[in-house]
Amino acid sequence: MKSRVIGCLTVLAGLALSACGTGGSGSTSPSAGAPLKVAWIYVGSRSDAGWTKAHDDGRLMVEQHFGSRVQTTYKENVPEGPQVQQVIEQLVQDGNKLIFATSFGFQDAMDAEAKLHPDVFFEQATGFKTETNLAEYFGAAEDADYLTGMALGAATRNGKIGFVAPFPIPEVIREINAVTLGAQALHPGATVQVEWTNTWFDPAKEKQAAQSLIQRGVDAIGQGQDSPATGDAAKAAGVKWTGYDSNQQQFAPDVWLTGTVYNWGPYYTRRVQAVMDGTWKSGSYYGSMKDNFVDIAPFGTSVPQSARDAINQKKAALKSGSFYEFTGPIKDQSGAVHVTAGQKLTLNDILTMDWFVQGVIGNPKGS
Repeated sequence: MKSRVIGCLTVLAGLALSACGTGGSGSTSPSAGAPLKVAWIYVGSRSDAGWTKAHDDGRLMVEQHFGSRVQTTYKENVPEGPQVQQVIEQLVQDGNKLIFATSFGFQDAMDAEAKLHPDVFFEQATGFKTETNLAEYFGAAEDADYLTGMALGAATRNGKIGFVAPFPIPEVIREINAVTLGAQALHPGATVQVEWTNTWFDPAKEKQAAQSLIQRGVDAIGQGQDSPATGDAAKAAGVKWTGYDSNQQQFAPDVWLTGTVYNWGPYYTRRVQAVMDGTWKSGSYYGSMKDNFVDIAPFGTSVPQSARDAINQKKAALKSGSFYEFTGPIKDQSGAVHVTAGQKLTLNDILTMDWFVQGVIGNPKGS
């Protein structure tokens, strides 16, 4: 669905982790008195209960905050590829002055349109290209993934955890690695078996992948998918489950542990306000738990207090900066030391991650 990030992201290493970079000198503010027209482009449906729902919650927050000062619109189920440029062009022609695209596969079209329309502001989720009127934004979900991994580690009895994974790209690989390291923190020696679906949103395929993992003996399961279908399979088998993208507890409350969630609304609100104020600037924003861009969903009733306390302590350490999950020594799948003692992986290291940590069962190149 999203193809949210890929390996060739070295450009991010030198960018400040904020939404302030080079100024958009070629862009202009909306006409005084008229509502600012703002558009979102979704690769999936607002009803996916995951990635797109989280973005649309952010859009609704913008509407609630600004009221009649904004006019929002969205295009959903837009396929990635060259055709998206037609969608963007129509949004520009409709008078939208700020356009958010929420899938990596939209990036080339966004970049092309930004060059064609210097008087429009463009924002690309999970990309790396920037122009004077094109910014990029994403967040450190790997920190929350580590905490969900701790919940899985506390839940598993046999040490066998499953993970339903979309595509073998750095974003997903670092997610799986963070989950594994977190699980091993509370269950030393735990393994995480990966089942690739090669889709972001296909509930039937996701459920089938989860069922396959459960049949192979996992007794706790996580996911990097957009739907709660993994939870459906977990509920049927009585297997504990962590979700992703949004709080999906309602779909399988009896087996729910927690999940990684994104809070897009405050960022969207700030960026809309910046356009209104004439202070919008380009750059690359990488949100964190410290600024509440990423977090974990509420715990399920089956998470014991001891696990909650351990997770909350680690969450506080992540927010303060006293802990970072990708600090060595860390071994890779072969048992070789990949990150030496005391070494901390850089932002560029994790954005280009193409290897699995020790304990992951699966191929980082996919299957």
